[in-house]
Amino acid sequence: MSDNTQAPEADTSEEQGPQLRLLTQYVKDFSFENPNAPASLQSGEAPAIDLEIGVSAHTAQENIYEVSLSVTIKATREENTVFLLELVYAGLFMVSGIEEENMGPVLHIECTRLIFPFVRRIISDMTQDGGFPALPLELIDFAAVYRAGLEQQAAQQASDKNGSGDAPAGET
Repeated sequence: MSDNTQAPEADTSEEQGPQLRLLTQYVKDFSFENPNAPASLQSGEAPAIDLEIGVSAHTAQENIYEVSLSVTIKATREENTVFLLELVYAGLFMVSGIEEENMGPVLHIECTRLIFPFVRRIISDMTQDGGFPALPLELIDFAAVYRAGLEQQAAQQASDKNGSGDAPAGET
């Protein structure tokens, strides 16, 4: 019988596979304007809500990416601004073991899904703190948003290529 009390050494030669880890998250920019208070706080017809969503991602360090979700909400009633909310919420993600062609979907879809619940809470809390009913955002299909962005980018590139008559750099 042996008295070997050492733990077996981990095999470091084997890759661990894909990894995605949220390192931190934070409000990058935030603004709430209630320009017509207190008149805008009086009950009346429900305001029209205009919602704009944007996602951006960039490399912060090797294997570390900052993913930002920007949300702009403009509520209007009879062409008067009831409130304007602008939020940029970001997260730092460690991503490794993922092929380059899959990084776009991982960053723009999966990372955004991880921080979206916090964005929803901030918006709900702020609209309520601004004197309005809490505004719960509906769930967003970030895969559809990503696909639409790719389609828009492809259409823009095709338009640029056809409109200018010039071949892109590197093509003859």
